[in-house]
This record gives sequence, C-alpha cells and structure tokens, in this order.
Amino acid sequence: MILPDPDAVRRACTRFLTHHYPVTPHAALGDLAAWADPGLEDDRYGGGPLIADFEAELAALLGKEAALFLPSGTMAQPIALRIWADRAGRRSVAFHPTCHLELHEQGAYRVLHGLHGVLVGSPHQLLTLADLERLREPVAALLLELPQREIGGQLPSWEDLAAQCAWARARGVALHLDGARLWECRPCYGRDYAAIAGLFDSVYVSFYKTLGGIAGAALAGPADLIAEARVWQRRQGGNLVRLFPYVLSARKGMAERLSRIDAYVAHAQAVAAALAALPELTILPNPPQTNMFHLFIRGDRERLERALLEVAAEAGVWLFHPLRPCQLPGHAMVEWVVGDAGLDVAPQETAALLGAALRRARAAEGGRAQDDRA
Repeated sequence: MILPDPDAVRRACTRFLTHHYPVTPHAALGDLAAWADPGLEDDRYGGGPLIADFEAELAALLGKEAALFLPSGTMAQPIALRIWADRAGRRSVAFHPTCHLELHEQGAYRVLHGLHGVLVGSPHQLLTLADLERLREPVAALLLELPQREIGGQLPSWEDLAAQCAWARARGVALHLDGARLWECRPCYGRDYAAIAGLFDSVYVSFYKTLGGIAGAALAGPADLIAEARVWQRRQGGNLVRLFPYVLSARKGMAERLSRIDAYVAHAQAVAAALAALPELTILPNPPQTNMFHLFIRGDRERLERALLEVAAEAGVWLFHPLRPCQLPGHAMVEWVVGDAGLDVAPQETAALLGAALRRARAAEGGRAQDDRA
C-alpha cells in the first residue's frame, strides 16, 4: 500500500487540527523583527539588559529570587539536579520512569553529571504519594513533571501534589519542577504560576512548545543556585555569544500566547467531548486537564494513516501523521495538542473529519477481508 506523500499533503493544507500554524524561517524572523523594539541592543555572553530584564521578569512571574535563560531544557534540568546533588552529598535523584531525562537525553544526567536516577512509580500512571513512600533509597532531589506528557498530559490533584512535596520536604529532599508545560497547568489548578512553582525549590520552563518560541528555556530558583547554574552553563557551552533571537521570540510568545492558555484548554476539552461520540476512539485523560491529551484509535495503523492523509488532502485540513504504536493491541495513538491553529476548527467539524477517516479505513479493511475470502 503506497501512502500519499505526507509532506506534500501538509503543505497543501490551509487549516490544522492541532498545534500552531506552520511558519517559515523567513516569516518567523520577519514577524520577530516587526515585533521587537528597534532601539533594543543585543546581548553578549548572557550580559546586557535584553536578557537581564527578561530573567528578572521570569523570576517575578514564577515567584523565585532569580532566573537564568538557557538554550534548552536538556541543559537546564541536569544542571539543577547536579547542584542539588552536590549540596546534599548524594548522587541519587528520583523521577518518574517517563521523565524526559530518562527517555530523551541519551543519559546526560549519568554521563555528564554522574547522577544516579531512581525511577519512581508506574510508567503508565501518575506518580503518587504511595509510590514515594515505597522509596527506600535516600535521594538528593525529587523531580516532578507538570503535566506528565508521556501519559497524556495528566496532572495530580492539588492536594496530591502538595502531599508529595511535603513528603520531600520532611526528608530534606530538594524539589525540582519539570515545567516544560507549566504554562498550561494554571487553568486546572486555578492558581497563578508563582503559587504552583512555590511548591518547588527550582523550576524549569520552556518557551518553544505552546508559547511557540524558536527555542529556549529558563531555570528559576534561589539566587545562589542560579549563580552556580551560570557556571555550569558556561561549562556546557550554553553561554552563547548572542541569544537575542531566542530571548525575543520567548518574550513574544509569552506576550501573545499566555493569555490564550484558557482558550487552548477549553478547546481541547470541547474536542475531546465531540470525539467521544466515535466508538473507535479512546481519550486519555478524559476530560483533558490541559491543552493536550492522547488519542487512541482502534484499527489497522497503516490503513488509518492512509485514510487520514486522504481526508486531509480532500478537505484541506491537516489531521495528523504519523500515528504511533501503543500498548493497546489493535490501536494506534496520537498526541493531540491544541494551539492557535486548532482554535480555528470547530469541535464538531473535527469529529466529522475524524469520522470520515475512520469510515474510510473501515471500508479499506472490509475490502481486504473480501479479497482474502476470494
């Protein structure tokens, strides 16, 4: 079975069910130039008001003494854990089995920083207080991710989260927040970012996901932690001669999209409610707690992908591709994230498009069954 060219189909689409609208480098840089103050001076090796003012703004937003802009979270988080481990005189740090450090960073926390990761909880469920209470190995720090991306963007209740943080504090364990998607948690918790981050000693945030920046991250916490993190930034090559394109795009993303988070989350919940009428679909979590959820689709993966591409080509609306394998037999999965583009497709139209693709995939499966019988 030959699939339509996904890249060609996507380029021809004018609307998109998920994320933001795609933008070319030329357009992105043009928008950034038009948005930026012409009188701004660039930065040099992390110095100057361009970065310093933004770091102060972030520290205030997160309720911390200081903040540090970094090229990536892959740099920010191991640095924070390394400092907490050095201060505690222990090499063990605890986190969920689906932690980004464990799955997506080639073991950097082990290879670069000599840390020992202690995996806590089930990879298929939220980390819980009961999981922590079963931990017998002393650890220097506990990393909690809000929301937990690899299980559909789930969040613990505020009471459960506070109990987990209290467990750590009672044992002198430093608390670090993987807040790559912290911006999206505020509607669920009904608290500002400083209140959420206030449960933790240090916090990392990202600027290129829902906020749509070019790249970049920040680490916030006590002033002495951030001062030490600046040394590690230099050691790891993150103190670039100029960071202003990333800083400006981060500031632009915050200015334009933080106020849209409520709309993203509400749309994700409305889309999930509309999709629930299709029996082949399972949504996790349901209802969504943030602007993301995992959608599990029953059927043959290859036929589903072909049907999704055909419907996208006919409707001019990009659905998604490729589908991921998952733990449910006979199902495939997609991570659904609502951004600017998704807001422009009504939930009922979304359900109709998915319904058309599912019918097409079923028809293809029926045709194969008839061929097999013949």
